Amino acid sequence: MDPDADLVLLTLPANSVYLSVLRTATAGLAARLHFTLDEIEDLRIAVDEACAMLLNGEELPDSELHCRFTLTTDEIAVAVTLPGVRRSLPPQNTFAWQVLTALTGEVDAEVSDDQLTIGLVKRRSRTP
Repeated sequence: MDPDADLVLLTLPANSVYLSVLRTATAGLAARLHFTLDEIEDLRIAVDEACAMLLNGEELPDSELHCRFTLTTDEIAVAVTLPGVRRSLPPQNTFAWQVLTALTGEVDAEVSDDQLTIGLVKRRSRTP
């Protein structure tokens, strides 16, 4: 990790009603880095879609979503994790995965230690 990067951690109940908090945090952090309005909206949609993939339509009352934002001068890396719930990797040949890739540029997923993580990287297209 870049020693000059800022790290923001957010933990939410694994329930879709709390995703608006995550979308708002995402937009605020992207605005702080001077992303354009379109880039901010793309990132908000991508984070929301990644969480939807993790939750897979379920409300998990005893689980939490962990979101890690790593901010550098011109990019935001977002990792959303659902720990303690057995999930398999999302297929990369789906429309949802293609949407994530189109909106952010870089997407990956991994399963380890009984947790699924989806990572996104969005770079600012221009300097302010």
